[in-house]
Amino acid sequence: MQARSITAEVAMEPRMAEDPLDLVPELAEVSAALFKATGNRSVPRTTISLVQLRAGQIVGNTYLTVLHTDFLRKAEVSEARITAVASWKDAPYFSAAERAALALVEAVFLPAPHGERVSDELYAQVAEHYDAKALATLTIAIGQVGFFIPVALIAKPVPGRSFTDPWK
Repeated sequence: MQARSITAEVAMEPRMAEDPLDLVPELAEVSAALFKATGNRSVPRTTISLVQLRAGQIVGNTYLTVLHTDFLRKAEVSEARITAVASWKDAPYFSAAERAALALVEAVFLPAPHGERVSDELYAQVAEHYDAKALATLTIAIGQVGFFIPVALIAKPVPGRSFTDPWK
């Protein structure tokens, strides 16, 4: 297979012709359960979207980055905060709890140069900001985006289309 030229335009159509949800309807139940689990209000929805945006950036997926950017805009998060997610470590826009959550998602999705990805030290830092239920919810939110990364990378839904209708 020949690599696409860096200057070639990217088609605005999904790679996979049929919506995976139509092919495997059980996916709707999984998606709804994950959304319900992360919506238990133990972690602010904005924090979850910041974390999921960062995951989309890490894996380099436009569909996920546009999706979570749109969620954040609908929640009236400032453009400065949204834009700074990619460089959150030196950005003044995030609370200590948000920084802990962003560090956790990076630890999960980025290779560790030495040692384990989520160190005991990082876990302790995150636990300073989140109680047991919130930490479990944050873990599920990271897993939620992780679950959909293969769909986003393989099927290539069209960025900017409705979350519930990316194939139409």
